[in-house]
Amino acid sequence: MENQIVDGVEAANFSALNCIDLSNPDIQQSVSLLKQACLDCGFFYVVNHGISQEFMEEVFAQSKRMFSLPLSEKMKLLRNEKNRGYIPVFYELFDPVNQVQRDTKEGYDIGVEVAEDDPDAEKPYYGPNIWPQQDQLPRWRETMEKFHQQALEVARSVARIIALALGLDRDFFDKPEMLGEPFATLRLLHYEGQTDPSKGIFGAGAHSDFGLITLLATDDILGLQICNDKDAKPQKWEYVAPMKGSFIFTSFLWLIFYGAFIVNLGDLLERWSNCIFKSTLHEVLANDQDRYSIRLLLICIFCLMQGLQIAYFVYPSHDCLVECLPTFAKSYLNFNELFATFPSILCQTYLDQRNKDI
Repeated sequence: MENQIVDGVEAANFSALNCIDLSNPDIQQSVSLLKQACLDCGFFYVVNHGISQEFMEEVFAQSKRMFSLPLSEKMKLLRNEKNRGYIPVFYELFDPVNQVQRDTKEGYDIGVEVAEDDPDAEKPYYGPNIWPQQDQLPRWRETMEKFHQQALEVARSVARIIALALGLDRDFFDKPEMLGEPFATLRLLHYEGQTDPSKGIFGAGAHSDFGLITLLATDDILGLQICNDKDAKPQKWEYVAPMKGSFIFTSFLWLIFYGAFIVNLGDLLERWSNCIFKSTLHEVLANDQDRYSIRLLLICIFCLMQGLQIAYFVYPSHDCLVECLPTFAKSYLNFNELFATFPSILCQTYLDQRNKDI
């Protein structure tokens, strides 16, 4: 049987990912599928997450309106020291070894809203967000705050299944020191222009996310690629099928879902599991089509759309101690001692170190 072609790419060049249905009453089936995905490649799909397709369309439309503003207006919203606000094209560099220029993307970061007079606003990465004027982008703040809250609930649902896959209590990540007051970042992304990996030009250079998990929602424009073995020579890169109104490649079958999230594990979860669960290298290419996405990072959630992405990153609380779970400590040679690949570290210290590398 011939391979199916999607946007000129054969099915053989797509990564087959497991699909987790949050409405599935068989929780053990979901745990099994998620655990296998975490062991294999650290990427999977999440469907029936509870966020309506109509609202997702509104979020993407509002994101596109912001990126359509004149550059002079966007620069008035430039990202501050709290990592909130507009990120211009050619600002971030993830892979200095292979990139000859910085990423050909622009973005916008939105964190948990903390009033300026709140004592927590003194903490790094906490504080008020930077918002466009209401008359400039009506309902923009309202839409993004609502999506931020809904995406965080999806992330918590996924984190509970991850906890079970790790052999922990279901509410392990619900503890106050974990996701009780998480550092969760919603990132709107817009990719444009033409990339050429052979010339070191990328929409987003190769990197792994440094949070817990990332949720990514996307339209039907190809771009995201993953590399399951970062140490391979040469590295093998495979596309992840986009999500909006298109086919998902899963277990060597093409299935159709609307409004699914692509979820990937971050480096913090790899540390917690002592490298048993994988935080996988990924990059973004562009082909002269505008691509938008939305991403939430829990430390880390992530979302994506036609040259436009919206990502949601979720991180644990600042004071959370990230250390190898005892059940994942490895035996050292023939001794009875156990060891962890990474030393214990406070989440805030870890974030400070990683942000210096970008």
